[in-house]
Amino acid sequence: MEVAKLPGWREITPAGVAFKSSLEYKTGVWGVLKPHIDQSKCRKCYLCVVYCPDGAPKVREDGSVEVDYDYCKGCGICARECPAEAIEMREVGEVGG
Repeated sequence: MEVAKLPGWREITPAGVAFKSSLEYKTGVWGVLKPHIDQSKCRKCYLCVVYCPDGAPKVREDGSVEVDYDYCKGCGICARECPAEAIEMREVGEVGG
């Protein structure tokens, strides 16, 4: 079996950071918490869309927001930034996706 050669320390970017969006690969299975949006509380300010580092919240044609769980890592930034407190972090089994 051939072992892949990993990059040495000289080839790794500072702090090992990869400058790629998670939209290039699905990361939804990483987290244990997922955001649940209470549409009755949502003010459609779209701060969750702006602050999400992975672009998981999407604005629908009707203006409501839905989360694409294929790309949500469950970091909770959207819930912390929501001024209406319309987003609650729940365990994966309690939320679709």
